[in-house]
Amino acid sequence: MTIRTIVRCGFMVTCIAVSLGRAQSVRSLVNGGNDLYKDQKYSDAEVSYRKALEKEKSLLPGKFNLGNALHKQGKFDEAVKEYGNVLEQAGTKDIKAESYFNTGNSLMKQEKYQEAVQSYIESLKINPSDGDAKYNLSYALRMLRQQQQQQQNKDKKNRDNKQDQQNQNKNDQQQQQEQKQQDEQKKQDEQKKQQQNQDQQQQQQRAAQQEKKMSRADAERILEVLKNNEKDVQKKLRVRQAVRPRTEKDW
Repeated sequence: MTIRTIVRCGFMVTCIAVSLGRAQSVRSLVNGGNDLYKDQKYSDAEVSYRKALEKEKSLLPGKFNLGNALHKQGKFDEAVKEYGNVLEQAGTKDIKAESYFNTGNSLMKQEKYQEAVQSYIESLKINPSDGDAKYNLSYALRMLRQQQQQQQNKDKKNRDNKQDQQNQNKNDQQQQQEQKQQDEQKKQDEQKKQQQNQDQQQQQQRAAQQEKKMSRADAERILEVLKNNEKDVQKKLRVRQAVRPRTEKDW
């Protein structure tokens, strides 16, 4: 099922109550634009319609046909604008119905399905028997539901991605916190080990100093003993020297 993209009421004839020379000039430009449009020279047709509108700004056929030429060139925003100008000025129901229909087509090309649906509805209000408008309305509604479903899926995916990201961030924060605690515990263990090493070194230093101190004391005691022994030896020697040896007599 595809949209019927035909641009309806492609040519509106001029009917201008102005001076004959000016009317002929404007009519010539519009008719020239129509011929270019038939030859699918839409850009050249646009130029002719715009020149006609420069001479007669309220020229309804120029605005409507300019909208058609813009639509054919893919200038859908500009086409919608021109159809809107026609709707503001149009006096007959037929012109309004066709303007709404073509507006819906330009909106469909931009995937503005909600606005297109409304345009087709407005066209059918004026001409309920328009089969093309009914067909395009059905198609626009189908595309609108599909677009809404896609948007819902997209929103759900975005929410899921956001939740996943939040969970990931939470996990990352938890891991960072755990790593921080591990680093802090490791730091404390290292400080404790370092303090134990320092305490052990201090104990070894005190023990060495104590050992050194005891060794000195022992040495001093030994020297004292030696001194005392020397005194005893000297005293004994003196005693021995004081005893006179006995002499033998011849009897």
